[in-house]
Amino acid sequence: MTNFIKSAVVIGATGLVGRELLKQLNQIESCNKIVAIVRQEDLELKNLKKVEQLVMDDFLLINDQDVQGFSHAFSCLGSTLKKAGSKANFYTIDFEMNAHFADLFSGTNTHYVLVSAHGADAGSLFFYNQVKGELEQHLQKSSLVTISILRPSLLLGERNESRTLEDASQKLFRGLSRLVPDTFKYKPVTAVQVAHTMVEVAQTQTEKFKIYDNLQIQQSI
Repeated sequence: MTNFIKSAVVIGATGLVGRELLKQLNQIESCNKIVAIVRQEDLELKNLKKVEQLVMDDFLLINDQDVQGFSHAFSCLGSTLKKAGSKANFYTIDFEMNAHFADLFSGTNTHYVLVSAHGADAGSLFFYNQVKGELEQHLQKSSLVTISILRPSLLLGERNESRTLEDASQKLFRGLSRLVPDTFKYKPVTAVQVAHTMVEVAQTQTEKFKIYDNLQIQQSI
């Protein structure tokens, strides 16, 4: 069964996965409208013919009219504690903004797809994983009609901003990737793989709620 992506709205559109997702959505024949909600206009996105940019200084101000009528909604929005600057700022971005965006689709027929993280667990000892887990719980308790959650491990790809620890990890894992079996659940995945999985599950998932782990993302391509 194919649930065609007819229109899509995306937050986190200028990040590693978001940019790749927009490229793939732009190639889907059935997708006639794509809106990327961004904090400032992005020149690279102008090269994607189907993509419109909606500039919002604060994603908590996105309203029902901004997201009305989309067949699919995608969130690639996420930060790090270092980049956010504090736990409070990180919580605002990774939980509050994502939860607000998701809540706008409650009671609609929009399929909601979220990039979470491997290890997401509201009961985790690690704050990052706690917040990711809380968001997943929030979505599961919501009245969204269809929810897909992806839990990738370390993401490989070229970011526009520097993330020192992740950059160092990427170099290490690129060198070791040929030695790591595909069945290793922590094996890093590329932004292309994550975006491809998002597009794939958006068109094929029949369950109301489903989580896709890192192994499933690895095997998507």
